Amino acid sequence: MTAMGATKMHADEISTDVALVRRLLAGQFPQWAELPIELVRSYGTDHDIYRLGEHLAARLPRIEWATNQAAKEKKWLPRLAPRVPLALPVQLAMGHPGEGYPFDWSVYEWLPGENANGAIEDLDQAAADLASFVIALRQVDTTGAHPRPPHGRGGSLAQGDEQVRRSISQLGDRIDGAATLRSWEGSLNAPAWQGSEVWVHGDLLPGNLLVVDGRLSAVIDFGALNVGDPACDLQPAWNVFAGDSRTRFRSELEVDDASWLRGRGWALYQAVSALAYYWDTNPGMIRQASHALEQILADSSA
Repeated sequence: MTAMGATKMHADEISTDVALVRRLLAGQFPQWAELPIELVRSYGTDHDIYRLGEHLAARLPRIEWATNQAAKEKKWLPRLAPRVPLALPVQLAMGHPGEGYPFDWSVYEWLPGENANGAIEDLDQAAADLASFVIALRQVDTTGAHPRPPHGRGGSLAQGDEQVRRSISQLGDRIDGAATLRSWEGSLNAPAWQGSEVWVHGDLLPGNLLVVDGRLSAVIDFGALNVGDPACDLQPAWNVFAGDSRTRFRSELEVDDASWLRGRGWALYQAVSALAYYWDTNPGMIRQASHALEQILADSSA
């Protein structure tokens, strides 16, 4: 996340800083107000994260469309956590607007680890570990799940068609637009999912996977959590894995050809949308999305 004064990623973004976090804590959670506060550097796009002492973290939405995430996580993560094999965030408190800051915000337990970009020692093992997480998540009862919003992750790829085509056009010669469009249309034309809708994380990118001692340890950022087509959670095949580890991930999840195409479409949708939107403001996201698109196009032409 970026500190106050850095390049903004969104036109109506709210800036935060350490002083604001301390004022918010003093007014709402004084028991934590004297802890050391440090901005956590990352290429995340919708929250500023501040570490509070050794064991806590404050999450402040940067943008209005991210403000429902904490409430969603408060409701669902305690129900999901006992059912999945990797750690999930634990929310301790929900803060409210104050000190000139307009959004609800939250305090979580600090989850140790670094993100999965280059930190995984054994990608084949990671493929098995992450597949086990996805399988377990899919098996959790969906009774009472919130309605999937329009264009929500896990819906029909067709809902993203206009955005993908617009992003490809905006990117011009910065990408291979013709190959990207061919890959997208191949995914778009894949048979639709005919099975039951299941829980999907919706955003299994390297920045949302934590690694401790070289091995996957936790999954964070459930803002895209929905019930939908399980192919949505195949994104790591192109964002995290390659070669044998990609094959292992697919094998562990027993992915049919149509689901593979739809999953690759979700990965492409995320990559080109990010490239078009963050090209000038978020170099870390651009590196990740560029890598993913490269993997997608190589896989599409294989």
